[in-house]
Amino acid sequence: MNDPLVTTSWLAERLTSDEIRIVDATWFMPGEGRSGRQSYEAGHIPGAVFFDIDEIADHTSPLPHMLATPAAFSEAAGELGLRRDLSIIVYDAQGIFSGPRVWWTLRTMGFPWVYVLDGGLLKWRAEARALETQAPDVSATTVEPAFDPGLVRDIEDVRRILADRTAQIIDARPAARFRGEVPEPRPGLHRGHIPGALNVPWSNLTTQAGIMKSAEELRAAFAAAGADLKAPIMTTCGSGVSAALLALALARTGRDDVAVYDGSWSEWGAREDAPVATGP
Repeated sequence: MNDPLVTTSWLAERLTSDEIRIVDATWFMPGEGRSGRQSYEAGHIPGAVFFDIDEIADHTSPLPHMLATPAAFSEAAGELGLRRDLSIIVYDAQGIFSGPRVWWTLRTMGFPWVYVLDGGLLKWRAEARALETQAPDVSATTVEPAFDPGLVRDIEDVRRILADRTAQIIDARPAARFRGEVPEPRPGLHRGHIPGALNVPWSNLTTQAGIMKSAEELRAAFAAAGADLKAPIMTTCGSGVSAALLALALARTGRDDVAVYDGSWSEWGAREDAPVATGP
């Protein structure tokens, strides 16, 4: 499959297949008053394991859910029974929101066959498909550490991009946050965006039902923001979650080489030495 998404019908036909593993990657923004684990325990797709974005992370960093080290990630993936010879199907409860973060993480950590369920649990529930509340019995496995540095950018990489203009920066946050018109949901962050960044709000890439738009519609959305889909791209957002959704959307247009700024605005917006722009 070239498309990084699969349909609910496709998954329903393969629900008991030994060739796939299903991952619930539900995560909510701070302050929403609920957790991904609570959502998972209330009802998930049969056979799905829960990937906790905040737990499977680098806990030495003060930033939220930064990528774990390859060794720590491999241990966690092995405990979830994930293997690189399987197709990994990731979804979340919102439609398509946090699932792409785990899609990107798995790809960064050397998993070649990773897909996102289009419409996620939202569509699965709307179709009255089966759910379960108990976690599956999982056979732990050994996962060798691997890492693709080409899919990740850190703050020094961003500084170099600003200096030499070697890549476009596309920000997934809502337009009002990008322009600095409203405060950030996390305290202590400046308002605005990385100078020179383009803005493609992640919500413009999905329907209200949580379905990702077609490749043609996605290309049009990026083009309308001034992006050149033939040139290098790095995505950013508030904390690296919706930036991965942009990377997924770009993969649907054929760009599977897009890097994500892991620290995103949680890092850049907290630094006094990092330049900030406001307005369009």
